[in-house]
Amino acid sequence: MKQIVLLLIAFATFSCTNAQKTAFSKEALSEKLLATDDSQVAFKDILKKYKGKTLVIEVWASWCGDCVKAMPKVKELQANNPDVSYLFLSADKTADKWKAGIEKHEIKGDHFMMNDGMKGVFGKAIDLDWIPRYIIVDKKGKIVLYRAIETDFDKINQTLQGLK
Repeated sequence: MKQIVLLLIAFATFSCTNAQKTAFSKEALSEKLLATDDSQVAFKDILKKYKGKTLVIEVWASWCGDCVKAMPKVKELQANNPDVSYLFLSADKTADKWKAGIEKHEIKGDHFMMNDGMKGVFGKAIDLDWIPRYIIVDKKGKIVLYRAIETDFDKINQTLQGLK
C-alpha cells in the first residue's frame, strides 16, 4: 500500500512540474535582459511590445549546435507565418559572441540576452533545461505552448495554425 501511495505522490509531483504554464512567473517578468544597444530591459517590458500579437520566443545560443541546426526551420516558420512576431533570447556567455551569432545566422526578429546564462535566474524562472527552446504566446498574452524543442516543429506549426 505504501508503494502505491508513494507512486501516486511521485506521479502527481512529476505531472505538476511538467504542466503547461499559461503565464510567466513574477521572477521571469521582473528579470532584466541585455538589449542589443547594451541597455537592460525587464522581460515584462519586452513582452508589452507584443500585446495583441502572436509571439514565438526562441531561447538559443550561438555555441549551441542544435540551435544552429534548427535555424533553417525557424526561417521557414517565419516565412510561413509572417504575421507572427519573433523574439530571440540568447544564453550566450558574452555579448560579442551573441551579436556575432545574430549576424552570422542572419536571425530576423528582436534580440535580448540573459545576463547569467541558461542556469541563471531567468533560465530557472522559465524552467530552461534545453536549448533551443520555443515558447508561443497568443494575442491575449497567454502562453499556449510552454516547452517545445528543435524536434517539435510539427507541434509549433500546429499551435500557430490553431491561433489564426
